[in-house]
Amino acid sequence: MFLRIHKYLEKKSFALLLGIIGVVSVGGLVEIAPLFYIDSTIEEVDGMRPYTPLELAGRNIYIREGCYVCHSQMVRPLRDEVERYGHYSLAAESMYDRPFQWGSKRTGPDLARVGGKYSDEWHNTHLQDPRAVVPESIMPPYVFLAEAELEIDDIAGHLAANRALGVPYTEEMVALAQSDVMTQLDPMADDYDGFMARYPKAIIRDFDGNPDKVTEMDAIIAYLQMLGTLVDFSEYEADLDENLR
Repeated sequence: MFLRIHKYLEKKSFALLLGIIGVVSVGGLVEIAPLFYIDSTIEEVDGMRPYTPLELAGRNIYIREGCYVCHSQMVRPLRDEVERYGHYSLAAESMYDRPFQWGSKRTGPDLARVGGKYSDEWHNTHLQDPRAVVPESIMPPYVFLAEAELEIDDIAGHLAANRALGVPYTEEMVALAQSDVMTQLDPMADDYDGFMARYPKAIIRDFDGNPDKVTEMDAIIAYLQMLGTLVDFSEYEADLDENLR
């Protein structure tokens, strides 16, 4: 029967066109319909906030350098994954990502929970000379990140663009974007309290070990160090144990 239908469609171009439209329509509905219910399917999680300007700059560098090609940011709800990486990823953790970095390629380990796992010095060394800390690593070196001065003249524009896409940056956050980059690198900054009010749980310190220069290394380490640190997973542990039984 299916062969007869197939032969018929091969001979009748109009019927084939209708068939294509039907298949594409069904596929489109399957992909588009869930978007109308996205607010009810993504759970609200305490602790989530937009990226600080420095973290956002680091994320932009992460994407620019293609780090997502080898590293995923999505821990799946499987025992071997949660025992290695930590609690499985929640959709809400990526609610401010444009685009999200879930992925499935793991030439390198998943980075969804890498924040706080290693010191800033470890990340600095690892990014400049991966084999100095992981002898079997095939990751390329990114020495230039430690020398490249971070461009922040347009960082307010990056926040504004994300705001247009729905990320809840306020006008104050956009206006203070450049100064907030400098504040996050200086624990003695005058606007320390204001910055922490805008970005709770943000890490404030010099990240690359060179306080005299704001580098791309500062930004990418700031980004890596916050991954997986915003949500308190202690309240989810019981559900995790039950789901993995």
